[in-house]
Amino acid sequence: MTVNITPLHDRVLVRRLKEKETAKGGIIIPDTAKEKPHEGEVMAIGAGKIEKGHRIPLDVKVGDRILFGKYTGNDINIDDQEYLILREEEILVKVSGIAKAASGKK
Repeated sequence: MTVNITPLHDRVLVRRLKEKETAKGGIIIPDTAKEKPHEGEVMAIGAGKIEKGHRIPLDVKVGDRILFGKYTGNDINIDDQEYLILREEEILVKVSGIAKAASGKK
């Protein structure tokens, strides 16, 4: 999917990844009881922050899976899809391929 939005400076556009529908015991969790996931996929990035006249590129790229804090960023809706815009400094970690396999996610 191509997003026609380009974040400015050090901002990142993120699509939240879906949480599991059931708990470990097999109990189905209703939508009203679910917390929003803290893991997402980078959909678009800005050009980078300018410091002392030089542009500093971002450490993340489109397609990276990331973890972010619970109360970070701003929620927006584009074409009935929910996204999150946050600053690069609000990203806690990039999830690598090994970590994805270890967590059981594909």
